[in-house]
Amino acid sequence: MRDEVADEQLMELYRDGDAGAFDVLYQRHKGGLFRYLLRLCKQQSVAEELFQDVWSNIIRSRERYQPSAKFSTFLYQVAHNRLIDHLRLKPELAVSMDAADEDCDSQADTLPADAGNQPEVLVERKRTVESLLREIAALPALQREAFLLREEAGLSLEEIAHATGVTAETAKSRLRYALAKLRDGLRGLR
Repeated sequence: MRDEVADEQLMELYRDGDAGAFDVLYQRHKGGLFRYLLRLCKQQSVAEELFQDVWSNIIRSRERYQPSAKFSTFLYQVAHNRLIDHLRLKPELAVSMDAADEDCDSQADTLPADAGNQPEVLVERKRTVESLLREIAALPALQREAFLLREEAGLSLEEIAHATGVTAETAKSRLRYALAKLRDGLRGLR
């Protein structure tokens, strides 16, 4: 019977004192939550600790719970915050999880969507964008300029040549070298 009850209703029941409702929520979300934490921190013992902390936080906050969003959104927000707190205490484990690099976040959003936009897919997407941005920054200035004019501005080879004051062949060579270096630099990602 409880299998058909929405998560938000179960959390409200739990908030109102129904411990069995929590058991159903826990069973529904324990696997996904643990995999999320494990894939982000990559250490079983740390993931287990964070997993317990997240559920403890859910238990402690039950009296204040208001269903303003899906329960899963609430749960993963608590998990995200707990992971960020952990990374602040142990910065050597950080994999650029903070929002400091908003450029990478906005660029990652433009990549094609993957099935379900799973958290691990989003993290991998962000890593790919970060790697791409590092490789672009490492290009020689003239090659970087040609690449960015092509990819960011959408200019043709002739337009790049005109904008930079070089021949079309020179623009083509710069772009070809830039693409080759980017391919080499990103080869190990997939």
